[in-house]
Amino acid sequence: MTNYTRIFILFLLTVSASGAMAQSAATTSSPYSRYGLGDYDPALMPQTRAMGSIATAINRISGYNNINVLNPASYGAINLTTIDVGIYSNVVSLSQSGQTGSTNANFRLSHVAFAIPVTHKSALSFGLLPYTEMGYNYKQTLKTGYGTGSPVDTNAVNYVYQGDGGLSKAYLGYGFGLGKHLLIGANISYIFGNLIQTSSTEIPSLYGTLNSRVQSSNSINGFNYDYGVQYSFDFTEFKHLVLGYSASTASSLNNTNTYIVSQYTYDSSGNENVAADSVISRTGTKTKIKLPQINHFGVSYQSDGKFLLGADYTIGNWSSLTISGANAGFQNSKTVNVGGQITPNSSSTHNYFARVDYRFGAIYDDTYLSLNNTTIKKYALTFGFGLPLAPSQNLTSFYKINFSAELGQRGTLTNGLVKENYVNLHLGFTLNDKWFQKYKFE
Repeated sequence: MTNYTRIFILFLLTVSASGAMAQSAATTSSPYSRYGLGDYDPALMPQTRAMGSIATAINRISGYNNINVLNPASYGAINLTTIDVGIYSNVVSLSQSGQTGSTNANFRLSHVAFAIPVTHKSALSFGLLPYTEMGYNYKQTLKTGYGTGSPVDTNAVNYVYQGDGGLSKAYLGYGFGLGKHLLIGANISYIFGNLIQTSSTEIPSLYGTLNSRVQSSNSINGFNYDYGVQYSFDFTEFKHLVLGYSASTASSLNNTNTYIVSQYTYDSSGNENVAADSVISRTGTKTKIKLPQINHFGVSYQSDGKFLLGADYTIGNWSSLTISGANAGFQNSKTVNVGGQITPNSSSTHNYFARVDYRFGAIYDDTYLSLNNTTIKKYALTFGFGLPLAPSQNLTSFYKINFSAELGQRGTLTNGLVKENYVNLHLGFTLNDKWFQKYKFE
């Protein structure tokens, strides 16, 4: 494959991913995504998600170059051109005391990322990933008791809440090595997207009643910055202990807000009529969003080609998140991730399954949400596989398929809250290839 063809493929993947992410609808179905900017999605690939989402102290995994956007210092360990493209699926079951549960499924392209070595100890990386996701649609009914004994409470009021959209993160990063053990790196990211939220108040049983709806639309864009370091203690050529730290800075984003309050009715068949009028309409209001600083601390131990174990601890300063000058009312989050992988025999020539990476992990998250005086917690178990494919004949291209599954629970049934049981599935394709090499002719 010529360099021109490779560059064309790289460009095509980038454009395709940009279009898919920019035009996609909601890819989550969680009432908890209603708050703030939606559900925050850490910048992780399937290979680290399968290991309990450990990433801060991870660079190469089983000899493969790995694009670890969470800690850009890891780019300094990349010595082959690397491409990672993936898809994502999510199934969520919602339950609430006294309510009928529901199950929803979503599917999307999850990420496209590239890394290109610049020198022997440095690499450039760029790509597109999700940053937040918003998607919910639920109804709360307040029964007045009027009409008791009849099949319909004629004054029952429905409160309908809907949200859709998300923010994407296009990043450009550089990482390099200093000496034999220290890696340093940074990302500059452009965060962009739209969030649309509506809340409606309806009395469906009274024909001709004037209902009301509030719609808030936010068009968001701006720059964010990540930086990180990794330090390796090499006990032997193949055994390494890595300490890592990375952070996402508390930068500001631009926000253009449209706020409309309208009134509408339903016809005799139950279909919504065109809005009668707009009570309030404000368009193009310019405001700012201040993001929180998020700090990641990690440690990993790896015996190359045999096993890897690691742990991360993350503190998110979400209490400082402000939207349009108002504090979002979040609390600081604390997350613990543990996990690892085992490869029975990475050099086996007769047993394919001995060369597979078997991954596992667990997540405990005190999230940034506190509702009804209750902290929303998340618990999850993860597992996955790294499936190697046959390399190219000249041994310059190496391929691996990475699969991860996260089975978890978020929320609780107490205090009128919602409990989510969910399954997140990620499938990624990783290519390590020696591009731009100089051939010698004899």
